[in-house]
Amino acid sequence: MLNDHVLTPLAGGKPSFAVILLHGLGDSGAGLIDLGTAWRQGFPDTEFVAPDAPYPCDMAPFGFQWFSLQDRSPTALMDGVRRAAPILDDYIDHIMKSRDLPAERVALVGFSQGSMMSLYVAPRRSPALAGVVAYSGALIGGETLRQQRQSAPTVLLIHGMNDEVVPFEAMEQAERGLQSVNINATGIARPGLGHSIDDVGLWEGGRFLRRVFETALHAPVPLG
Repeated sequence: MLNDHVLTPLAGGKPSFAVILLHGLGDSGAGLIDLGTAWRQGFPDTEFVAPDAPYPCDMAPFGFQWFSLQDRSPTALMDGVRRAAPILDDYIDHIMKSRDLPAERVALVGFSQGSMMSLYVAPRRSPALAGVVAYSGALIGGETLRQQRQSAPTVLLIHGMNDEVVPFEAMEQAERGLQSVNINATGIARPGLGHSIDDVGLWEGGRFLRRVFETALHAPVPLG
């Protein structure tokens, strides 16, 4: 199981919701758990968890990666995401089972490579997760999504227009690709922003999480 960093609910007791934070290349769960710290006051019954990616970063002497980016060809990226996907799936299952939470009360938030993993894994799971917030990411495997899609989680894409690492056009491509398979995806462009998350993006991400969790609260209870 992946090593992770956890912020338990401020309200104490068992969490009603969980947000899984997925970091980018060369970072760690410790680096992204700060998002949970920023949102925590507004989500007192939510647990924030940030796992370390499964592999040591092969482009730096520190940090972790979900897959290598030394070869950025489409085939290599697809192979890397496919290999890491079962690991992330197992971690999501672990969070759901250990916290006794249904899928509609678990959301994914990714940055960069973590967004790529989120956008690949979430639609290929069933039942649907509450939603996905993808910062500065890209849709890998969009060409197979129509055949492989198992659910349609709501997605928010946020991307800096001056991103020097993952081009801004990747957000527009992801938005079109997700919408083409009937996934509710909305993109927010951040003028002048590079490969990072600004205060507006942070606020929009928190607002999105509140909305999808409120939807989960009013969802009908399954029979049986």
